[in-house]
Formats: sequence, C-alpha cells, structure tokens
Amino acid sequence: MDSVSQIALGAAIGVAVMGRRTAVWKAALWGAVAGTLPDLDVLIDHGDPIRNMVLHRAQTHALFWLTLFSLPFAAAVARLQGEWPAWKRWWLALWLALVTHPLLDTLTVYGTQLALPLTDHPFGVGSVFIIDPLYTVPLLVGTASALAWHKDRRGRVANIIGLALSTAYLGWGMVAQQQAARVAQASLAAQGIFAERVLVTPTAFNSVLWRVVAMSGDSYHEGFYSLLDATPSVRFDRFARGTALAGAIANDEGAQRIASFSQGFYKVDEDDAGRVRITDLRMGQEPAYTFSFAVAQWRAGSLVPLEAPLLVGGRPNVQRVLSWQWQRALGHPLPPPR
Repeated sequence: MDSVSQIALGAAIGVAVMGRRTAVWKAALWGAVAGTLPDLDVLIDHGDPIRNMVLHRAQTHALFWLTLFSLPFAAAVARLQGEWPAWKRWWLALWLALVTHPLLDTLTVYGTQLALPLTDHPFGVGSVFIIDPLYTVPLLVGTASALAWHKDRRGRVANIIGLALSTAYLGWGMVAQQQAARVAQASLAAQGIFAERVLVTPTAFNSVLWRVVAMSGDSYHEGFYSLLDATPSVRFDRFARGTALAGAIANDEGAQRIASFSQGFYKVDEDDAGRVRITDLRMGQEPAYTFSFAVAQWRAGSLVPLEAPLLVGGRPNVQRVLSWQWQRALGHPLPPPR
C-alpha cells in the first residue's frame, strides 16, 4: 500500500496496543515509524530499474527478519522513552506495526516476498488497489480522534473502530474480488477463451470496478467488470502477447526476472525507436503500464541487448481514465480509453 496507509496503520496499532501504558502521541509516533520502516528499501539502488523493482518488498518485508529486528528495536524505544518496565508491550506494538506492513502489501497485486528466507515467491492477492481512501480514511480519523481525546476513553474507542472498519474493508475487497472472478471465468468460457491464468484486480482508488487479464497462448485479453453492471458479464479485448519477441530475449536476465516476478502476466513488444521491451501487465491498463522495460535494440537487423535495461513505462491521461472509470464503475457499458 501507499506510505500514508502504512503510517496510518502503524500509528493505529501502536495506540491500540499501548493503551494507557504510555502517552497516545508516543504510541502513535513510534507505531507510524515502525509502519513505514520496511519501505525504506526504496532508497537502495540494486544497479538497474528491473532489479530495483523485483527486489523491492524483499528482505525488509520478510516476516522472519522483521520479527528478529523487532526485539532490539522495541528495547531501544522502551529505553529511549524511559519506559523499560513496559518493553514487552512496546515489543508487541512495534512487532505488529512491522509485520502488518508486508501483510497489507500482500493484498495488493505488486508482489511481496514475505516468506524470505524460505522462499522468494512474490505473494500478491490483488484484492485492494495500492491507494484506496476507503481503507486509509478510517485509520486516520481513528488515530486523530485518539490524539485529540487523549484523556478520554472515547479516543481509544474511536481508534479501535477505525481499525475495525479498515480491516472490514479489506475483507469486503476479497469478497468482491471473488465475485468478479466468478463473472470473469463464466465470461471467458462463454466466449470460448481458454485462459492459462487469470488476473482479477481493482482499478484505481476503488473496489467496485475490477480489471480482468486473461493470458491465452499468443494473446492476452483485457476486460472490466463493475459490481453495478446490469448484466454479469465481461467484454474482452484481445492483444498480441509478443511470443516471437519473447523467445528472442528469453536469455536476457532482466526479462527473466520480469517474467517470473509478474507470474506470467507480461507482454513483449517493440516501440517506435526499435527497442524491444517487456511489460508487467498487472499494473496499468492498455495501452499504458507503469513497469515497462526496454532490454534490447534492433541494430543492422540484429537484436542487441542493452547494457542496462531502461524503464520506459508510460502514464495514461489520468483525467480521461478516471472520468471513464467513474462512469464505468456506475455500470455504464463504455469501452475503455485506448
């Protein structure tokens, strides 16, 4: 999730666990710090943009390493605050703030390697968008209430309610995802599309309009389903997957990393400059994707690997896409902007 959501979750957990054992502002502050620490790995340069992508949410998001780190971290905080007798409670609060960070990230589609060092599999449920105000606002309101009413029980109650509402929203997202997945599978079968793998994930800032990507042979199909659609069906558009070009760059390390990290949801194509690029299809929508990397270049009729991959991901016309998305979420059968 985004940094604001992680800070808000960490602060809310800190306040809820510490209760009256320390000042509300201290619990919120240190909970927020713990909630954002795992994302400091974005400051690490792994050498190229593909490595930076696939190695984000790795060791610093692993439950095992975070648990080990939580012990000296909690001891240091308890000493610093002069509250050593409460260090076990500080440890519980900070441990929960740390480990809920990758657990929340796992519900997005990106991919979180939370089981390191046992496996580097990038877990990604894809039931919540990386930024969703309906998740974040209850946490912010609850924590703000606890800070404003720090001498009143109502503040702590409001904080608990904020945590409960935000958690319930995550549960709702999973239920909605399953409904969208059922409709998607039925629509694929009705249209005679055999899908090797199917991705169902929410569009930006909501859990009503869902994007579906189905990988099928040399093609992939993209469609959208709103929970408010009058008819439970998905209309799919077909696109070339770039199988021939994918074979040409099969030995490229960067391409192999993206193919694995995207769990097979990728395409390979050539841009106007003659560069061959591999694109993660999970984040974005046709034709604009966040993570697209040029890995090779046509020169004198030969495909030559680039010295280092280049991030060439495009950004959509945000105003146009959000306007379409709002109308489509309400159930209007509008074709997506291309």
